[in-house]
This record gives sequence, C-alpha cells and structure tokens, in this order.
Amino acid sequence: MKTLLLVMLLCMLTIPVSVLSAEQEQSPAGTSVADLPLIATFEGGERYQAGIYPVIVLSGSYREMGCQYGGLMKPELNEEYSFLMDSLTNQGITREEIIEEAGQVPQFYPQRIKEIFAGMAETTGLTTDDIAFLYYGPIFLLFATPNQEAVPASCSYLAAWGDYTKGGSPILSRNWDLGDSILPLTEWYVLAIYRPNDGSNIIATWSPAGVRPETFMNNKGLFIADDNCGREDDAPETRPEFITEYYRFMFDYSDLNALEAAINGTIPDTGWIVDVAGPDEAFVYEKSTNRTVKRTGDGVIAAANHFVDPSWNLPEPPEHSLSRYSNLLRQAEEAKGMIDAEKMMEIRDVCIEDGGSKFCHSDLGGGKYSSNHQVVFEPATLTLWMNVMDKDWQKVELPSLFSNETLK
Repeated sequence: MKTLLLVMLLCMLTIPVSVLSAEQEQSPAGTSVADLPLIATFEGGERYQAGIYPVIVLSGSYREMGCQYGGLMKPELNEEYSFLMDSLTNQGITREEIIEEAGQVPQFYPQRIKEIFAGMAETTGLTTDDIAFLYYGPIFLLFATPNQEAVPASCSYLAAWGDYTKGGSPILSRNWDLGDSILPLTEWYVLAIYRPNDGSNIIATWSPAGVRPETFMNNKGLFIADDNCGREDDAPETRPEFITEYYRFMFDYSDLNALEAAINGTIPDTGWIVDVAGPDEAFVYEKSTNRTVKRTGDGVIAAANHFVDPSWNLPEPPEHSLSRYSNLLRQAEEAKGMIDAEKMMEIRDVCIEDGGSKFCHSDLGGGKYSSNHQVVFEPATLTLWMNVMDKDWQKVELPSLFSNETLK
C-alpha cells in the first residue's frame, strides 16, 4: 500500500438521478436555472440535472459547501465509497491499511479544503478519513488492479483561437484518460459549482463525486487541467500536492497573468504538464520539480504526455504520446478557421486507432484504456460541454450557475 500514494504522476456516465436522501428537500416543480431542472435542495445547496449528469451548486463557507455537497450527493458518495473499498478489500488489502494510507492525504492541504472534507463527512455518514480515501480512490484502485502493468502516462489537451476558430475566441478541450479498471466511477460524475461567501472566485469542477478534480473553470473564464508528464520526477522533500493547489489557483486568481505567476511560484511535488486558458489565449506549462517552461502557440497549442520544449533535451517520447500530440495538431490544422465547439467535439471523438487522440477501450500497457471524461470549454462565454466514456456530450451554460446574486 505504501506505493499507492507515492505514484501520483497520473492525470487522473451514466448517472441516473439517484434516490434522494432523506435529508434532501424535493424542489418545487418547474424550478430551474440555466434551463436545468432543480431536483433537490439541502441547507442552501441546490442539485440540478443536466441530461444524465447531476449539477450541484454550493454556497456559503467552505464547511457549509462541504455539508451541502455531502447532503446533495450522499447516495452517490456512499455507493462510490463502497465500490472502491470492496474492490480493494476483495484483493486482500485490509480496510485498516487503506484508511491508514488515506489519512495521510490531507495533512498538508489548505484549511479551506480540509473544511470541505469535514463538511462532507458531517452529512454523509462517512468519516474524514473515508472522504480522503474517496479523494484518491482512482489512484488506489489503479495500482491495486491485479495483473496490471505500471499504468502509462495519459490525458491530452488542445486549444485553438485566433485564425483557427470561427469567432477568434479560444475553444479548448481536454481528455482525462485512465485504465478501464476505473470506468465504474463514471456512474458517479458530478459538475460541482462552489460559490464561497468570502469574496473568492466562483469555480466549477468536473469529476467523479468526491474524487480529486483535475478539470477546473472559474467565473473569470480561466481554465486549468493537467497531463502526466511521462517522467519520474519526485521532489526531494515534502511539498503540498500540486493538483489540489488548483483550488487555490481558481479561487484566488482572476486573469492569466496572475494565474501564471501563481503557477510559476508553486513548486510541485512531482512533474506535471499544466494546461491553462482564458478568454483571449491559451498556454501549456511544462513543470518539473525544479523548473517551469511555458509553451505558447500562434492560435493553436496541444499537449499529451511528454515535454515538447527542446531545452529539456529528453529522449524520444513514447509512441502513444507523440502520436496523440501530432494527431491533435494535424486535426486542428485541417479544421483551421472552422473550429467551434461542435468541431472541437468532433476532433475529440476520433479514437487513437483512427488517427485521433481518444482512448476508446484501447490497448495500452497490457490493459485497456479509455478517455474517462472529456471537456470542451469556451472561456469567453463560460459555456461547457462535458461527457464520460461511451456517453453523449452535454452542454451547460455556466453564467447563471456562477451568479452570486443570492450570496449574502
């Protein structure tokens, strides 16, 4: 088990409307926002439905938002917890070993993230250690899967703007690719909106319920995601876990210049490729534990799972990374001047076997791999399209969900 949390190099549905927990209040018929029906409320939080996906809107202090998250998603969080715990204990790992490892997860986290965890624990019947286990559940599961080789690096990013898009504004996309052993988690995806009452930005995350998000947007039109860098590059001393810093980046920073300064000023615990975009342009940061290189593009930029900048002086990248990177740039070039959200989704839906970048239950590293989730986002309009593997894209207009008019 000690190896499970050390391997954090990875970038890490159908969701039927679950039976509402007893604490949730049924919503008045016809109530909606952003054309989404309101399904339930809980202590000031709201649960909407976007097609097959739940959308939760959380407001107040960080503890209060955690309580609302737990209350609105209690069935899903408990089902997901049981699935993950049963999957691991069935392989001979004891619950005590799992919880001991999970308890180490939040010790270096910012207080407001700990407050969210504590709030979720208050309303789910799970402990804070259980919530911490959920947070890294996919990593635990991936590395405990029997007979599976070391999981290859995965995920990819493509952004286009200027002459490449119909209107000139950025259209960006990301794939979150992992082994098929975690595909059951697609049953519990949620779009979570955090509206804190302390003056911070409003943010959105897209992930399985309770799982560490790696796809973030905020109400200022900023976007951040990540790709595994494909290198073993662990810090020589203890550092805060970098991906969880995305909460801070999105809550605290409102333009690309400030976000860049924050990324440059945060030394990661392990190497990452960081995908960033705003209302006017997009970047990629190739970030090792002791150096950051920023990549830009003339209207288009892509990333897979290798550092591209030649100054790294690295060996040839693995074929699966180089081919996806090259395919994305070729597809963008072929669609130059015609890229809008619909075209970007078409690009993203091409399987790697057919010249695209999407893992479609594809053979990789001795196992099957899939694009667990995908996102297309327009920062200028705050319009999101999201999906999970084997399911359709769903459009969500974020402005009304981001509205803070109801905050006190």
